[in-house]
Amino acid sequence: MNPAQKYSTPVLKKNVPDDSGKFLPLPKATGLFPFHLDVQDIRKLGSQNKLVFHMLGDTGGLRSADFQREVVSEMVRQYQQPDEHGKPQFLYHLGDIVYNHGEWEEYERQFFKPFQHYPAPIFAIPGNHDADVNPDNPAVYSSLDAFRAVFCDSSPRTVTFSGNAERKSMVQPNLYWSLITPVARIIGLYGNVTKFGKIEAEQRRWLVAELQAANLERKEKAVVLCVHHAPYSADINHGSSLEMIRFLEGVFAETGIVPDVVFSGHVHNYQRFAKDYPGGKTVPYIVAGGGGYDELHPVASLTDNRFSADNPLLDGVRLVNYCDRRHGFLKISIEKEAGGITLKGAFYTIPEDENTGRGASVKLADEFVINL
Repeated sequence: MNPAQKYSTPVLKKNVPDDSGKFLPLPKATGLFPFHLDVQDIRKLGSQNKLVFHMLGDTGGLRSADFQREVVSEMVRQYQQPDEHGKPQFLYHLGDIVYNHGEWEEYERQFFKPFQHYPAPIFAIPGNHDADVNPDNPAVYSSLDAFRAVFCDSSPRTVTFSGNAERKSMVQPNLYWSLITPVARIIGLYGNVTKFGKIEAEQRRWLVAELQAANLERKEKAVVLCVHHAPYSADINHGSSLEMIRFLEGVFAETGIVPDVVFSGHVHNYQRFAKDYPGGKTVPYIVAGGGGYDELHPVASLTDNRFSADNPLLDGVRLVNYCDRRHGFLKISIEKEAGGITLKGAFYTIPEDENTGRGASVKLADEFVINL
């Protein structure tokens, strides 16, 4: 379809059923408040002034694993053959690692085997599918039991349901937490099980405190916010999340602080939005949920009457670029220099059309620069 016939703004899906009853209580944190993890405790960085990492979401799936395998292979290649920005130091996963219900028995097939050759640490926030519970599973388990065993352990160890994988458990302190680095504070939220996300008061108070603390370091560090559920989207499967928009904008209004960039998954494609805030600050809202799940979500057509852009909460937000036909991943570089901090992002896609053929090199589909 001609891009001119598609929305260039976020959309809302009409007649969406209320699934707020699916909300599940959060398990207790495994680490100590304020739920910080210093990246230097996991991997010693060569430079205190530069950070390079991969980012993607929605990699798992119960059907074909071909796309996930190719995405991971290309990230491994970038690690082995770094460009001028340098070698990625870790992967930050935006959630939905295991479909459909976060079950223990799916982690070997959907996570440990596909990522077995990825040579760097993997951090993550949970997606709604990671947190869901399968009522038909004969083994009784609670929400996020498996995720916590893989990512929120008290010390690194072999995960019992990993198929004896070499990758050990990660030691993230909580489901919502901050990764502390020399050039950025990466704040990760947990949006629960519902389709459009829901965050309760305790986590909100924590986010307020994190933004206030991050703001004190603003001259030294970028403020990066991650949440699985995309606040803004123009896709036909989810559309935008009013729940997430109201939550985030409420916190931003209370603190007077907005992050430098917001990353999400949930929607199975790539979209880059720009939102203008009072005072002249423009914040990119980036969806990177095309990490491997075999079904991609197209951007909605202007003639599709199931969607609307008529809501004041969508005002001032524009869709700058998107890719809804290819899977891919982000490579992020954050560098501190004398003149300030620069965040650069590049979205790479794996070739999937019949004219190009599988196995060809990745394509640079979008890039952006944020000068802080």
